[in-house]
Amino acid sequence: MPRYALTDIHGCARTFKAMVHDKLQLSRHDALYLLGDFVNKGPDSKGVIDFILHLRKQGYQVHCLRGNHDQMLLKSVKKGRKALTLTPTEQEQVLQSFGIHGFEYLPEKYTSFLDSLPYYLELPDYFLVHAGFDFKQDDIFSDKEAMLNIRGYTPDWKRLGNKRLLHGHTPTSLHAIKKATSHKAQRLNLDAGCVYYKNAAYGNLVAIDMDSQALFIQPNIDRPYPVARKG
Repeated sequence: MPRYALTDIHGCARTFKAMVHDKLQLSRHDALYLLGDFVNKGPDSKGVIDFILHLRKQGYQVHCLRGNHDQMLLKSVKKGRKALTLTPTEQEQVLQSFGIHGFEYLPEKYTSFLDSLPYYLELPDYFLVHAGFDFKQDDIFSDKEAMLNIRGYTPDWKRLGNKRLLHGHTPTSLHAIKKATSHKAQRLNLDAGCVYYKNAAYGNLVAIDMDSQALFIQPNIDRPYPVARKG
C-alpha cells in the first residue's frame, strides 16, 4: 500500500487536486498524510478542506495534522481578525473563500474539521508533525505550541525511537528538498513554499512516497492571487 505525505497547501486547492489526481494518481488503497496548514494565504481555503472531506467520503485514506494556520483560523472564530497573522488582503481572501463576512461565521463543518486535527502522528517508521518538537522539554509530545510553530531545532533521535521525521512549516527550496531526499536524510522538511509563487525558489507542492522516497512535484497552478513575497 503506497503511503504519501505532503504539507502546507495554504488554500491552493487547484494545485492540491492536480497533485492528488495527476501526480500521485491516488487510489483507495493508498494512504495520504497531510501535515497541516490547509488554509490561509492562498485563494481557496474552503476548497482545500472541501476536497479533503470529499476524498474521505469517497473512501480514500486521508490523514490530516494540525498546522499553525489551521489553529489560527480556528481561534479567529472566537477572537476575530486579531487571531490571524495575515495581511488585510489575505484575510479578505479567506473570508471570500468561505463566502462569509466575518470569521465568527465560519460554518460548523469547517470548525469541526479544524478542531479534530491531531498535532502529530506516530507510525511504525515515522513521526509526522507540522513544525517539529522541542527536545528541551521533558515531554516533547505535550508541547502543542512547538509542534505547530518551532523552527531551528536539532532532533534527539533516541527520543523518536530512531524513526524518521517528516514535517513542514518552514518554506524550503526545491533544491534543498531534493538534496535531503537523495541523501536519505532522517529528517525531511516537505514545505516547498507552494503558496509563495512570487519567489523563484518556492511555488511548488511536493509529496513524497514514504517507502520509495520518490518525490512528486506539482507547480502552483492557483496563481495569480495577491500574496506577499516570502522574505
